[in-house]
Amino acid sequence: MTKRMTTLVGLLAGAAVATVLSAAAQAQETIKIGLLATLEGPFAAGGQDGMRGAELALKEKNGMAGGKKIEIIKASSDAKPDVAVNATRKLVEQDKVQIMVGPLSGSEGIAVKDYSKSQPGVTFINGSSGAQGTTLVNPSPNFYRFNTDGAQWMVGLGDYALNDKKYKKMALIAEDYSFPYSQVQGFMAGYCKLGGKITHKAWVPLGGKDYSSVISKLPTDVDALLVVLGGADAVNFLSQYEQAGGDKPMVGGSITVDQTVLNFKGKRRESLLGTPAAGPMADSIDTPEWKKFVADYKANFKDGFPSPSLFAFVYYINMKAALDGLDAVKGDLSNNQAKYREALQNLKLKTPAGDITLDENRQAIGPTFITEVAKGADGTFYNKVVKTIPSVNQRLNLSKEEFDKMGLGSRDVPSCP
Repeated sequence: MTKRMTTLVGLLAGAAVATVLSAAAQAQETIKIGLLATLEGPFAAGGQDGMRGAELALKEKNGMAGGKKIEIIKASSDAKPDVAVNATRKLVEQDKVQIMVGPLSGSEGIAVKDYSKSQPGVTFINGSSGAQGTTLVNPSPNFYRFNTDGAQWMVGLGDYALNDKKYKKMALIAEDYSFPYSQVQGFMAGYCKLGGKITHKAWVPLGGKDYSSVISKLPTDVDALLVVLGGADAVNFLSQYEQAGGDKPMVGGSITVDQTVLNFKGKRRESLLGTPAAGPMADSIDTPEWKKFVADYKANFKDGFPSPSLFAFVYYINMKAALDGLDAVKGDLSNNQAKYREALQNLKLKTPAGDITLDENRQAIGPTFITEVAKGADGTFYNKVVKTIPSVNQRLNLSKEEFDKMGLGSRDVPSCP
């Protein structure tokens, strides 16, 4: 080999090494975040809005966090736990995401939490899943939830239904899975303690379309119905209840009178005016932070709802937490993301609806808003704040002894016949 050829080979080799090093450096400057929501099934509209909320959180940071470019890889589920885990597994094991945000629905969250234990090198942050058991039972050390859960969302609503609306006896219709169990517990824990009665429970399958037999069995000697249905299920029930001549006032679950349901077409929609409900946000929160969030949502998503849905809000705050945590550690995910997880645990998250902190199970503590459905000047329906319950913890602000005596929400817990 001549001296000239040797020099040329050396230059080429050096260029190749430089290219490899440059590619490696570029890879280190990008952090992959998996984003999972239900884009199929009864909560498809909520999943789409959840994606909007997560995208808004990233857009606010110009696609960067911790000095690194953020790459979002999306996946879809349909509210079934096995489908959610399979989608999560692909994101983690094939797409090699370093952080997961999702899923949307209650039983999905429990399943993804269990899967997270097999992936200690990845940090999992909830989407909008609200079942208590996700973090209260066998919590995972690398699963974080910056939204309060479905039971926390209903704290104070039982008191309001009994003492303000004078609903002393009620019947229940709810979907038969973990999230509605939590919602019903959050309502009944206060309602029953104060003397309210739930005399009839109808647990229905998720994704049901025919409610005629359920409606025909609803008792007539009650003051109101507690309806804990979401998405297409809520719309189907409300439409069929109207057609059957149903006239009982309702108390809604957090997603029963959410924006994904409120603006459906039908006469029954008008009867929702004044319906009390509760949740981690409300359309009429009167703070600069909330108004900016709503304005940014409307400006960025012309195809969205008149106001951000609960799903948009909750996905927004969980993605915001993921990004704020990266900022706190300057994007350092070394040592199985130890510094990042410590930053998440200690994060005081500023959200458009108030501050969030985490408990020892990496579960949010935050405010709950009691609301009533109202009608705006433009004809759109929204949830008006009537009362705020600050700093609600996962044991519903009960003592540990009192909560443990009652037990985790289920078909039969709590009971107040």
